[in-house]
Amino acid sequence: MPTAILTGQPVPGSSIESDLRDLGFDVRTASDPADAEALLAAVPGGERVALVDARFVGHPHALRLGLTDPRFPLAAVPGAVTARAEGRQALTRALARETSAGGGTAHGGAPARTTLSVGEPAAAVDSLADRIVTALDADGAPVHRPELGSLVAAVPADPQARNEARQAVAAVDDEAVRLKSAVKARDGFFTTFFISPYSRYLARWCARRGLTPNQVTTASLLTALIAASCAATGTRAGYVAAGVLLIVSFVLDCTDGQLARYSLQYSTLGAWLDATFDRAKEYAYYAGLALGAARGGDDVWALALGAMVLQTCRHVVDFSFNEANHDATANTSPTAALSDKLDSVGWTVWVRRMIVLPIGERWAMIAVLTAATTPRITFYALLVGCALAATYTTAGRVLRSLTRKAQRTDRAARALGDLADNGPLAELLARVLPAGRFPAVLWAVAGAVLLPLAAWIDGPGWSVVLCAVVYVLLSSEALQKPLKGALDWLVPPLFRAAEYGTVLILAAKSDVNGALPAAFGLVAAVAYHHYDTVYRIRGGAGAPPAWLVRAVGGQEGRTLLVTVLAALLTAAQFKVALTVLAVAVALVVLVESIRFWVAAHQGGAPAVHDEGEPA
Repeated sequence: MPTAILTGQPVPGSSIESDLRDLGFDVRTASDPADAEALLAAVPGGERVALVDARFVGHPHALRLGLTDPRFPLAAVPGAVTARAEGRQALTRALARETSAGGGTAHGGAPARTTLSVGEPAAAVDSLADRIVTALDADGAPVHRPELGSLVAAVPADPQARNEARQAVAAVDDEAVRLKSAVKARDGFFTTFFISPYSRYLARWCARRGLTPNQVTTASLLTALIAASCAATGTRAGYVAAGVLLIVSFVLDCTDGQLARYSLQYSTLGAWLDATFDRAKEYAYYAGLALGAARGGDDVWALALGAMVLQTCRHVVDFSFNEANHDATANTSPTAALSDKLDSVGWTVWVRRMIVLPIGERWAMIAVLTAATTPRITFYALLVGCALAATYTTAGRVLRSLTRKAQRTDRAARALGDLADNGPLAELLARVLPAGRFPAVLWAVAGAVLLPLAAWIDGPGWSVVLCAVVYVLLSSEALQKPLKGALDWLVPPLFRAAEYGTVLILAAKSDVNGALPAAFGLVAAVAYHHYDTVYRIRGGAGAPPAWLVRAVGGQEGRTLLVTVLAALLTAAQFKVALTVLAVAVALVVLVESIRFWVAAHQGGAPAVHDEGEPA
């Protein structure tokens, strides 16, 4: 249980102690700074501890934001400061220095200052908690200060100021602010206007019953899997039920994030589950639609696999562009300026968010079309919509990249190299081949065009294997130099398109029943590996271990292997080989991924809450 140490003179009628207990703190009272130091030392080092001025006046949610967010080692609001285990040393050091200095002045001799809320005039108050925050700032310790907005957090200097602070608290509905802040600041049109107005209340209902975001995330996954099973029946009633359940799953998907924001239940494991399950739900639903269509005599597995390939490549474009530019300097362009200008006009914001077909609009379209039409029509609409959205977003990002003069960092280049997923063959060739003169993106474009085109023209055969060998050479050349070019962020998505597209085309060309479902399973397993790489990089853990990349062959090794299997084996044998390969890759990457994320969670990895992209 976290511990809150109350300091300063208590005020009659104050609710601070009960507010802290409601937030789950064990409250202890210190008579002076020395007593506070002793109480702090008595708290076990692995527990959160907070110093709170007994005269604090403010909203309980202001305290919750300042004292319970698990993402930050040190955090503070006026009159209160908290430290997680990793921030305890800095807090202890600052308190010891203040205790030895004595007196009621802030670090450096200036009176400590605090405010009623953001933007209001400051009032001079002798507050130990605020002096500690000033000392932490002087030490260079990163102290998180949450945006309070209309919420009040203050240590009033006199009875009149206390009365004014209490009136300010009464004037603002704490719960209304908390509910509003539970909704993601930037979301799609469908989610904003058709889901969030009521899902926030579902999130509050879950919080009051002790449910966790991870439990809601799991419920969303199970609902989507049931929806996929309904679609797989191939009946009109099953399709209608599938569409309804898919929307229910999306409501729960919104609820888990809102619950995390509402109750500040952020975790490394939760962020991974939320991101991973989103992909699993959508792709499982594609498989359900394909199975349902097959029951009705319509084979749409190629469309289902094409939709998964297109959607995965879209995501990789998002990830790569963001990783290439999030810490770039001189990161401006006329295209970005135009985008900012368009965002200043209200209606264009929503139009542009809808054009990219984010998850809310996409799932709503899939659900309605599933219930009202056929799987084939659903996939046609999905492919056309996603293709247009991909063209729009990628073109805009290419224009930004060509018109800006950004200096990309070594970290960004490493991230792009990790996302490329080159394996042992490309690594070996990189040691012996000279570095090419052309930009990396040109090598990747050449490979992404050559190999799928050869597979499309010739089908399974040794000519495609020869093209795959050339593709391996091109993959090696693409990563000979750090990926710092203007368009080098396109290298990972081009590799994804080449690998996934080749598997799709060769399975379709084999013309044997079951080959495309096997290819769907293989691409799903490999896509999970690529998504897992993204989430590790986003979480600050770096790429998966080198042994894992080598064990699953790297993107160029897997692509070469699939072409060799297609050339060597009969169509029926190729189907079996794809199935075995899918199972093997899935087992290796899933076991390692689950081991890593569970270990990171149990090891106290910093909690995260990635708002991500609306797509």
